[in-house]
Amino acid sequence: MKQITASGQTVEEAVQSALEQLNTTKDQVEIDIIDEGKKGLLGIFGAKRAIVKVSLTKDPIVEAEMYIKEVINNMNINVDVTTNVKGKHITFDLSGENIALLIGKRGQTLNALQYLVHLVLNKDKKAYYTVTLDAEGYRGRREETLETLALRMAEKALRLNKKVALEPMPSYERKIIHSKLQHHKSVSTYSDGVEPHRHIVIKP
Repeated sequence: MKQITASGQTVEEAVQSALEQLNTTKDQVEIDIIDEGKKGLLGIFGAKRAIVKVSLTKDPIVEAEMYIKEVINNMNINVDVTTNVKGKHITFDLSGENIALLIGKRGQTLNALQYLVHLVLNKDKKAYYTVTLDAEGYRGRREETLETLALRMAEKALRLNKKVALEPMPSYERKIIHSKLQHHKSVSTYSDGVEPHRHIVIKP
């Protein structure tokens, strides 16, 4: 972490001096006041300069993007990463050759990497971010597949007149199933089991 100690007639002046030296803005730093200083008699005699220590904070979004690139490079896959920030939700979109290797079976590799990126983003706990890691529109296609599956399994539960258990899924995929069937007149859904084997049950 880059930091600098600066002084000035006032704390504000000292901070401004440090910001200019670091070529940054106040929202990108942490400020530690070492000495508030004092004006002294007639503003001259016994005057003491204010001293501050200003440190550049790391941008968690930039760190997360670098982490994604490092992991993927170690897999010998060449991809481009596009970052989209909407409030506290960050979407990283991956594109390139051999993208299927990053997605994995039913998105398992992509889901595992998304979980790790979520940890990197929130490790300092200064702000809580949610994250989506997508690969050339895979998430949208997967959502359509899950919605179709939800309707098909609801029909099966009604046809057999008994509960139908789906395969284990991560929480946000279960949410898609719950959401699709929440207004269904003839079935209800609930999650059962413990992670990573938690799954949805559709009940007539």
